[in-house]
Amino acid sequence: MKAVRFHEYGDPSVLRYEDVEQPVPGAGEVRIRVAATSFNGVDGNIRGGFMQGPIPVTLPHTPGIDVSGTVEALGEGVDGIAVGDQVVGFLPMDKPGAAAQYVIAPAEILAAAPKSVPLADAAALPLVGLTAWQALFDHAKLTAGQRVLVNGAGGAVGGYAVQLAKNAGAYVIATAGPRSSQQIKTAGADEIIDHTTTKVTDAVTEPVDVVLNLAPIDPAQLAALPALIAPGGVLVNTTVWMPAPHDEQRGVRGIDLFVRSDADQLSRLVALIDSGELRVDVAQRVPLAELPTIHAQAATGELHGKAVIVATAA
Repeated sequence: MKAVRFHEYGDPSVLRYEDVEQPVPGAGEVRIRVAATSFNGVDGNIRGGFMQGPIPVTLPHTPGIDVSGTVEALGEGVDGIAVGDQVVGFLPMDKPGAAAQYVIAPAEILAAAPKSVPLADAAALPLVGLTAWQALFDHAKLTAGQRVLVNGAGGAVGGYAVQLAKNAGAYVIATAGPRSSQQIKTAGADEIIDHTTTKVTDAVTEPVDVVLNLAPIDPAQLAALPALIAPGGVLVNTTVWMPAPHDEQRGVRGIDLFVRSDADQLSRLVALIDSGELRVDVAQRVPLAELPTIHAQAATGELHGKAVIVATAA
């Protein structure tokens, strides 16, 4: 089969489109004929060698944490999944990924793919959708009527976070640049702050209950966010190289989010997609052989929106 792999850490030029052996599923695993994977920022960090501590991979390594595709073979002891099922999943970060025509996945991490979007586009959901869900509901315990600030709403996680928070009955304030403001408005934000012209600390004049920080802002900006939060509120931060600040005196908690695979939550996201309550946005679709181009765009800041990498299995 064809796969994209890197044999050493480095810039996007280390990625190679090459022939590799088709993998065989072990106990509790399935082999998926890959429809698509997607690009996530962590893919570039793993390739660059910056995540060797928290996410140790064996070289050569195939990137691609998200997968959508069709179950093609079952390992021993797999129940509840059949050959031919269309599935989505968030793969283990330290194992071979889905930038390949076939990939092995633990059966327990898979959910049925949404039926209302193309199977390849479903690869845009798992990592970013789960990040938004876990931030809002596992950590922030969001409830109807609360006020939420999504800082850095223009990215893929932000788009899902705005939709999910609005669906939950929250009042949503979102920061975004001009490029993504219309998309965030369509997602349901009640207020949009243009972070290129306005400081968020000046624009938010009433306290919020939850801040979700998705933006790689400077430490001083991050440290200023708890002041916007009402006593007893929470700041959930995804830029984990900068710990989430907190305010003990006012009971404002700071939580650093490390997303985890969760098939039940993924199934709930899929149900929202199929009911029309959650939209999957895909900015571009490229063939597997062009994955290095997507990594290069990300490295230079030219990648905007969610890129889906389509694998055409033989």
